[in-house]
Amino acid sequence: MPTRYDTILLTGAAGRLGSQLRRALRPLAGRLRLADMEKITDLAENEESVAFDLADKEAAVAACEGVDAIVHFGGVAMEAPWDVVLNSNMLGSYNIYEGARQHGAKRVIYASSVHAIGYHALEDHIDANAPHRPDGLYGLSKCFAEDLGRLYWDKFGIETVALRIFSSFPEPADRRMLWSWLSFEDCNRLTVAALTAPRVGFTISFGMSDNRHKPVDNRLAGHLGFYPQDNTEGFRAAVEARTAEPDASAPAVKCLGGWFVDMGHPDDPAKE
Repeated sequence: MPTRYDTILLTGAAGRLGSQLRRALRPLAGRLRLADMEKITDLAENEESVAFDLADKEAAVAACEGVDAIVHFGGVAMEAPWDVVLNSNMLGSYNIYEGARQHGAKRVIYASSVHAIGYHALEDHIDANAPHRPDGLYGLSKCFAEDLGRLYWDKFGIETVALRIFSSFPEPADRRMLWSWLSFEDCNRLTVAALTAPRVGFTISFGMSDNRHKPVDNRLAGHLGFYPQDNTEGFRAAVEARTAEPDASAPAVKCLGGWFVDMGHPDDPAKE
C-alpha cells in the first residue's frame, strides 16, 4: 500500500481499537504520531509518541502541528458522569478539530458510535440521514462530535468520516453482537478506506462486519469503498448455546443501542 500522508495523528492509540489500528495505519504515513494519556514506548520505526489530556486545548492543538490527517479514537469509551464526558469527548473533540483547523490537517476520521442513534429501532432500517437519537450522555457526545465535523467541513473545508462503530471486540460476546459485531480487521479496513477514499466531504458510515442481519442501510457511505470481510456465522452456534433467547419486546432488544437504553443517568446515586 503506497504512503498517502506525511504524518497521521492517532488519538486513543493505547486503547482497544487504537492499538489495533497502529499496524493498519503505519503503511499509510511516513510518520504515525501516537497520542494517549501516557507515552507509548513500544514504537515501530515510523512511530512517535505524544502524551496529553484531550481536554488540554494547548496540548491537543500542538499535537496536530505538521499533521495531514487525524484518526480521532481518543476519549471515554463508555457511559460516564457528565463532567467526564464533557471534558474527554466534547471539549476533547473540539480541541482536536481546532488543531486540525489551525495546522491545516485535511481530513479527520472520527470514532463515533451506534449510541448516537441508539433509540432507533432495528426494524426502522435507518440510513445515515436519520436524525440523532442518543441513548445516554456518551451517545450525546458522539452526536456533538458528528455535528462538529459537519460544521468544520461546511465552514472550514476539513473533511470528516464519522464511523458509527457498533460492537468491535475480538469476538461476539452475546446474541446482540451476532448482528452488531465489527471485527478488529474490519475496523482497520473501514478506517483505511475512510483515509484513502479520494473525496469524502462529510460522511457517516456504519461500522459492522458482514453479518447476516443488517439493521441499517450503509449505501450513503458507498463511496468509501469499504467491503467487510468477516462475519459472525462461525460464532453463532456457541453464542446461542450459552445465552438465552431474549425478550423481543424489551427496549434493549428492540433498539439499536442495546442495553444502553436501560441505563439511568450516570450522575444519579447508586441504588442499594
